[in-house]
Amino acid sequence: MKKIGILSLFLLSISCISFAQKQAKSKQAVHYVNPLIGTPYAGFKKGLDGGGTVPAVGTPFAMTNFLAQTAEPKMGLNAYVYEQKSIMGFLASHQPTVWMGDYGYVSVMPQVGELKLLPKDRALPFEHKDEVSHPYYYCVLLNTGNHQYIKGEIAAASRAGIFQFTFPAAEKARFIIQGINLNPELADPSNDYGPRIKSIRGYVKIDSIKNEITGYNPDRMSAQIGPDLPNFKGYFIIQCDKKIASFGTWDNTTVNPSSIEQLGTRMGAYINFKTRAGEKIALRIGTSFISLDQARINMAKEISGRSFEQLVASTRNTWQANLACMKPEGITEDQQAIFYTALFHTMQFPREFSEYGKYYSAFDDQVHTGTSYTDFSLWDTYRALHPLLIFTQPDRVNDMITAMLQMYKEGGRLPMWPNPAETNIMISTHADAVIADAYVKGIRGYDVKLAYEALLKDAMVPPYHDTSLAYGDRDLWTGYEARAGLTAFNSIGYVPFGKTAESVSRTIEYASDNYSVAQMAKALGKKYDYEKILAWSKNYKNLYDSTAGFLIPKLADGSFVHFNPKDKLGRQDGFTEGDQWTYLFGALHDVPGMIEMMGGKEKFIAKLDENFAGNHYRHDNEPGHHYCYLYDYCGQPWKTQELIRKHTTENYLNEPLGINGNEDCGQMAAWYIFGVMGFYPVTPASGIYAIGAPQFPKLIVNLKVNNQQKTFTIIANKLSAKNKYIQSVQLDGRHIDHPFISHADIVKGRQLIFEMGPAPNKNWK
Repeated sequence: MKKIGILSLFLLSISCISFAQKQAKSKQAVHYVNPLIGTPYAGFKKGLDGGGTVPAVGTPFAMTNFLAQTAEPKMGLNAYVYEQKSIMGFLASHQPTVWMGDYGYVSVMPQVGELKLLPKDRALPFEHKDEVSHPYYYCVLLNTGNHQYIKGEIAAASRAGIFQFTFPAAEKARFIIQGINLNPELADPSNDYGPRIKSIRGYVKIDSIKNEITGYNPDRMSAQIGPDLPNFKGYFIIQCDKKIASFGTWDNTTVNPSSIEQLGTRMGAYINFKTRAGEKIALRIGTSFISLDQARINMAKEISGRSFEQLVASTRNTWQANLACMKPEGITEDQQAIFYTALFHTMQFPREFSEYGKYYSAFDDQVHTGTSYTDFSLWDTYRALHPLLIFTQPDRVNDMITAMLQMYKEGGRLPMWPNPAETNIMISTHADAVIADAYVKGIRGYDVKLAYEALLKDAMVPPYHDTSLAYGDRDLWTGYEARAGLTAFNSIGYVPFGKTAESVSRTIEYASDNYSVAQMAKALGKKYDYEKILAWSKNYKNLYDSTAGFLIPKLADGSFVHFNPKDKLGRQDGFTEGDQWTYLFGALHDVPGMIEMMGGKEKFIAKLDENFAGNHYRHDNEPGHHYCYLYDYCGQPWKTQELIRKHTTENYLNEPLGINGNEDCGQMAAWYIFGVMGFYPVTPASGIYAIGAPQFPKLIVNLKVNNQQKTFTIIANKLSAKNKYIQSVQLDGRHIDHPFISHADIVKGRQLIFEMGPAPNKNWK
């Protein structure tokens, strides 16, 4: 019996591996992608976050992510965590990142033997050596005991997918379907289950004639920090290709044999059948936020008539076409994996939220016609992801901006962090920067008049309760936060400490977003608005204490809140995910102004040197992502070149623990892509990139400009670990004599050539 079991395991393993190899007849970009990079909960060092990614299967920017589930997810925990050793379900998920919640999810779990329903009870062990992960295919072997295994496989499109399972011989085999999971044992300060348990119920129905399970899940894990949405539901249809022999439903620990319908807070269904050894059973899953009928339409459009293998091939080809936007040459296999995995991570969020011409809006709780996206992690992604998408996904940028403008029309404000409703997570209105940056770079396929109206409102109109609420991090929903503290910012010139939470960070970031709004005003000929709002973009200087040498909290009466410079400050002291060092160089929109504020270039350089020498730079978090490039602005670009070499190599690895810090919906990856390209968008809406240093001998970028395809080639001659310094730069034969390049020059250009050498060229600055 043991020998038969081992042989069964061997054959299942071989079939997983051979299938993956069959799909990879010749190695393309998509085959280098390793979705397991970034999946550990642990970080690079104690106290640091892991990458927060999951090995999801689906097309680029998929509405629904299909993945194996190792954990009961909540805000603060992903559904897949690399360190965990068992799988409790195969999940249709909408959780964008570890610190946001899932919503409208559904899971299924294969099982043999005794009926076990709750996630921890039904979980089966697995080993990573028996796991294959690609963007287009996932496979794992689940140990059912007695030397028997179930093989689980996933193929998916955007709104529908196929779970395929290979069973051992079993008299009692089944699928457990879980439509909602309100588990009070998971409660913590970020996850209050009480109100949801009292107010919502999931629903499931079994149709044994059609061999189909349908239902809906109204759960939003971030509901406590968002508005009520009475109409919100994640609908699902699950079709089984094996005849159901018997069935039942369940809620918590109550089992209802032969029941066809169930409402509950932790409930689902189960379907039973007998299996032969090696029998394959497929579940086809359609999802929707509009209706069950729409879920059926989504399923028909995306997977109807396709075999499992055909769906794998189709999604693989879609990914290959998208990843072909860039082609590096002359790099190692590990570098290829790191690069294409990063590019993959930049093509997952924001997620599609429309369903073939219609979308449910979590901003007015209604269904509309049009195209939509959600899960915008704007505090993170305005810095590098959205500027990168202008190069890699130009056809989607207009629709993403249109989606944000729809949120403005339907809710009254541009989004900060929709999940899918507004959550007020993080600070400032960085949709302003995304929209203005796109406009300045010539992306204008949306309602420009409405866009400017929305940006102007962000800059001019405080939120309700602005002078009475502190708007702390993850406060319960009280309405749209927008720029909390704006009343004071626009009158006394800063957000005062003790009145509004995270006051220093807010002051700096409001100033930065004002620069973006001002640039759009200027481009539209709104001279009065431009001058007024640009003046407000200098407000960050009002918090600079020249004695302390930092931007520090200031009371409403104009007095600074003094502190010991050696103290590490935090949220309670006026900062967001950082301290006084993290935000000292935070005015990314006005580097010359910061230099002047600190007393000139020499003093600015000394402080910047101290920042890096003292390990104050945190690559694992976003506020300092532009800091490496600041030496360009003060005459020492060779230091930027050293730092880009250092941080593109140290912080990105081809292994599960391969991202230094939370990926944050593509921002970490986008920083890396710009890093190896050789330039970075320090200042949104300026149309200017600071030059870093290219990290590949050759990188071909396939651009779409004015609906015409063209290539832009970046060449780094003599590049090596030793030859990391720029000696000279030419764009189409024209020398660039400073460390900056414009977006206009790039999209018009053909070839950017760097001559590299072993020592800094201090005359190039």
